[in-house]
Amino acid sequence: MKTMSLKMPSPMMAKLEAAAIKRGQSKSAVVRDCLENELNGEGKLKGPSCADLMGDLIGSVEGPGDLSTNPKYLREAILEDAARERKNRR
Repeated sequence: MKTMSLKMPSPMMAKLEAAAIKRGQSKSAVVRDCLENELNGEGKLKGPSCADLMGDLIGSVEGPGDLSTNPKYLREAILEDAARERKNRR
């Protein structure tokens, strides 16, 4: 196993020491575990979804439910976007 050293702020070191005591592991083992989880994509913070954050706004706007399922609205959106692109070219 290779050795690596790093510097961390005191509050982070305190959290690391507390986690090591709680888990009954060494600080190195906790750091290795955290790095492994992050590198495997398992360390992502899980928070509320966009729907959770905007829950009070859902249904507050009049109009078609899903523009992507209606070819007429989709075609209009594509044409409007293309028109904006032509105007913004310099």
